[in-house]
Amino acid sequence: MIVLGRYQQVVEALNPIRVVGRVVAVTGLLVRAEGLRVSIGAMCQIRTAAGPRIMCQVVGFRDDQALLMPLAETQGVAENDLVYSEPSMQLVAVGDALLGRVLNGLGQPLDGGTPIHPEAFYPVLMNAPPAMGRQVIDQPLGTGIRVIDSMLTIGTGQRIGIFAGTGVGKSVLLGMVSRYTSADVAVIALVGERSREVLDFIQKELGPDGLRKAVLVVSTSDESPIMRVRACFVATAIAEYFRDQGQQVLLLMDSLTRLAMAQRQIGLAAGEPPATKGYTPSVFALLPRLLERAGRTPRGSITGVYSVLVEGDDINEPISDAVRGILDGHIWLSRNLAGKGHYPAVDTLNSISRLMVDVVDKPHYQAAQVVRRVLGTWNDIEDLVNIGAYAKGTNPRFDVAIDMKPSIDRFLMQAIEDRAELATSRTGLIQLADAISVAEQKATARPRRTAPLAG
Repeated sequence: MIVLGRYQQVVEALNPIRVVGRVVAVTGLLVRAEGLRVSIGAMCQIRTAAGPRIMCQVVGFRDDQALLMPLAETQGVAENDLVYSEPSMQLVAVGDALLGRVLNGLGQPLDGGTPIHPEAFYPVLMNAPPAMGRQVIDQPLGTGIRVIDSMLTIGTGQRIGIFAGTGVGKSVLLGMVSRYTSADVAVIALVGERSREVLDFIQKELGPDGLRKAVLVVSTSDESPIMRVRACFVATAIAEYFRDQGQQVLLLMDSLTRLAMAQRQIGLAAGEPPATKGYTPSVFALLPRLLERAGRTPRGSITGVYSVLVEGDDINEPISDAVRGILDGHIWLSRNLAGKGHYPAVDTLNSISRLMVDVVDKPHYQAAQVVRRVLGTWNDIEDLVNIGAYAKGTNPRFDVAIDMKPSIDRFLMQAIEDRAELATSRTGLIQLADAISVAEQKATARPRRTAPLAG
């Protein structure tokens, strides 16, 4: 019964009737077919006269014709080529055999390894867990990154975004999180990346230790927009399988911006009107449908960490703004900090974990607020200090910020090869807050200058 149960959902998802149509036109990214009575999102196969078989997905209908978008080049497609529906393509093979493997957007191996023998099949497109079927998030998840675990603690089952422009250490930070996390399994989706960067990420950022407990789903920038979008849903389906086995899963997705760009291509080709900054309405409908699938359930949890490539370092651009409204927090990587060699370049003042107060104890949370307050003070007076316009001894709060800023920076910075345990990060933060309190007492007892500014 156990063996048969693995295939029950497969049998229920399959439609034994195969629908056949024929190609009538090819326009840009779209193939038009008539006689193909299938639903939007269905997978189809074009059997070309030249021999190759090309997988497609139905993205719309127009004038009694189905609009198909191929997963590969349309080279060789001709008028009257037959098109067959492929209902089984809406499932992805899952199992422990996926650990350590690199897959494409269809869930097929890319690494040249042995064939994967699945333990089950999961639907690629699945509804998010119902609101009343979720569990309260009250336990922290260690990321191995000191600044995150101490100042922006993430809960098990939380969804958080890493927002950054180009070249500020986003990929390195994601690699560190995937390598050092305390989660049982890491599922990583690399969407729209350059081919060279995929191997670099695996060898340099992830490493052999990280790869052993990870599953990578890759769709590079040269692949069709359908494959790029599908890769995100396949990675989420794989994460759901491990979650249902009772495991804590870390789902890393890089990046939601490239997912949105791919969906925009699909929408525009299907005839959707461009809306905000050229993005079609389907983009903003797709984001919550995907992101809401992460979370904590009675069986296990999926902690989602999603990167957002911010255009022009504008955190209020449409995709960034939409994603922030869905997620449970955001981490902003500062180009200014990266330029000073401060890595990870996390801007703690402009970052927030909305669930931190629920997953840490009171001393931890209070210590984080103390450090944040001092950083806020330094942010206010940095320009005055740099131009020599502030005379030390004028304001006790300013003096503490000047004295403690180097210690705070040393605590928040972390080398790539260093792993920080959650408990150690908590202890270090509390010790730092205690040092700030001592400095405040000394600064208050110190005689004050009469003039607020020098010169």
